Amino acid sequence: MKSILRRRPSAALVISMVALFVSLSGVSYGVATGFIDSREVKNNEIRSIDIRNNEVRTRDLRNNEVRGIDIRNSTVQGRDIALNTVTGEDVREDTLQKVPSALLADSATSATAANEVSTLEIIPVTTVAEGATPVTLAAQGPLTLSGECAAGALPRLSVSTTENDSAATGTSTTVSPGPVETAIGFQDADLDTTDGAFRIAQLEAGMGIRGYTVTTVSAFAPSGKGFSGEVAMYRDSTGPGSCRFHGSLALQG
Repeated sequence: MKSILRRRPSAALVISMVALFVSLSGVSYGVATGFIDSREVKNNEIRSIDIRNNEVRTRDLRNNEVRGIDIRNSTVQGRDIALNTVTGEDVREDTLQKVPSALLADSATSATAANEVSTLEIIPVTTVAEGATPVTLAAQGPLTLSGECAAGALPRLSVSTTENDSAATGTSTTVSPGPVETAIGFQDADLDTTDGAFRIAQLEAGMGIRGYTVTTVSAFAPSGKGFSGEVAMYRDSTGPGSCRFHGSLALQG
């Protein structure tokens, strides 16, 4: 018996015992020394309860790895998004509602605030040679406004209609070599189709070679069509003489 106890363990036995000790106490040794790595952790065993709150930081996450499925619905708020970074491509258009001011635009089919004026007609500078055929400056429904340069380079405005019982009016200015002398009105409250072109305004420059004035014109038809505005007339009697017209009209109806 004593001979057995006195026998030294073999090298193989010592090595096997050390290996067994290391395998059983490796985790405890790692805890004691602070050197536990992924090899000591069993896959899918670390749970949320094992992580201290507020300890996982940005540097612990792999770039481009957090996805929408990882974020709870309705938890991302405006303060979580950088200013001026959400663009139109990030928004689903059919979920947007109209802003209050845009709702008014849906019913703005006519300019009711401007007395139902639907169009502003700009009369560009139009030159007519002395004695030439009158030119059409504007038209609205049955009404036509024409410009003419009569003998002596006399600018004239006239209105014609294709609807009986229309009306037209304008102002005519007489100019001497000095300032404006007088303004005469032309009016026809019963303009019919057979009346032809009715003169509503003209510029008589007296002895002056050139003359310029702005006249107020308007016309109206029973159907509701009409126009009103201002037309400028320019006279140049130097040979060959010519007249120029320009202005703007509000077309109604």
